[in-house]
Amino acid sequence: MMDRGFINQCTDFKGLDEKLMNGTTSAYLGFDATASSLHVGSLLQIMILRTLQKHGHKPIILIGGGTTKVGDPTGKDESRQLLSEEMINENAASISRVFQKFIKFGEKDTDAIMVNNADWLNNIQYLDFLRDYGRYFTINRMLSFESVKQRLAREHPLTFLEFNYMLLQAYDFLQLHRLYGTSLQLGGSDQWGNIISGIELTRKVDQRTVYGLTAPLILNSEGKKMGKTASGALWLNKELLSEYEYWQFWRNTDDADVIRFLKLFTEVSLDEIAHMSSWEGSQLNSAKRRLADEATTLLHGSECLSQIHATADSLFKGEGNDLDSLPTVALTSTNQVEGEGVLVVDMLVRAELAGSKSEAKRLIKGGGARVNGVKVESETVSVTRSDFDEEGRLKLSLGKKKHVVITIPL
Repeated sequence: MMDRGFINQCTDFKGLDEKLMNGTTSAYLGFDATASSLHVGSLLQIMILRTLQKHGHKPIILIGGGTTKVGDPTGKDESRQLLSEEMINENAASISRVFQKFIKFGEKDTDAIMVNNADWLNNIQYLDFLRDYGRYFTINRMLSFESVKQRLAREHPLTFLEFNYMLLQAYDFLQLHRLYGTSLQLGGSDQWGNIISGIELTRKVDQRTVYGLTAPLILNSEGKKMGKTASGALWLNKELLSEYEYWQFWRNTDDADVIRFLKLFTEVSLDEIAHMSSWEGSQLNSAKRRLADEATTLLHGSECLSQIHATADSLFKGEGNDLDSLPTVALTSTNQVEGEGVLVVDMLVRAELAGSKSEAKRLIKGGGARVNGVKVESETVSVTRSDFDEEGRLKLSLGKKKHVVITIPL
């Protein structure tokens, strides 16, 4: 894992190494249900858990049905929006599907299990909790954690509700150790303080030794955080981000990041990756395509690749007219494109290629908008029924890499 760049910090490298070498270790990774999907920024931690399972250890996925009600303040300048119980449950069910792509669940010793901290947090008696566990936490210690210091340094308020989050996450680790013998917590580098709190609570209350391991914050060569682009979050659920868009994200990786991302987000052997490290030009483009194929296969399966390749070749090599893998926006009636039709400006907004009409006009003025591969010369240009092919499709593009298919009923 060190050779692939998976590890940022560990509470005790030697102790954890001995633990992992001496039998099956239960390791957990937690996610709050704040959205209906995880994004690419969570992928590295999932890859670590997948690697541990492949080497004989037992993954536990903890869904934060309880902690979502409080909201993790880590890395946030403002309090998270409080969600209803119904929304939390819907989000939890939705994000749970992603893990089944990467991790094997079942009844065997190393098969993963999924638990929800609402099972124990919902029934906590507050006074009992304060008496039994609150005495193990000091305000001085909590204020020393980097996530808290950064929030206060920016003079943004930290509510008492949020301040309790680290107590609840620490209690999660204690409970998982009691229920399942869990001895390792994984998390992003921003979770270090919360992980330490859980380790200390388990040691003080149950006199047990447990461990923490964090993944590094992944930045691209431009210093930008993985998981989001100017267009929005790179979701892992295909309902929010199509298989083609996911593949295209990896295919567009900057030259300087290709080898590193192959190590982090694929299972291509390190020897093969080392061989690619000297590649340039067209060979490097082959490495990018390999990265895109391998990363997409892990999440969506290999079955979608032939359609993705056909679409990519159609768009960039002028071969064929395969648009099936592109995201689609369906118009409900042909009446919308009859007569004078619909302005391209409006269509760009509807297809979410532009955030507003003024932005769409700027994009057209800059020469970035195309309809069926033809540059849109003016903001007054409209699309009409004649622009759609015999299957009722029109390709709307922004630059060379963003494409949406507009469809009309036949």
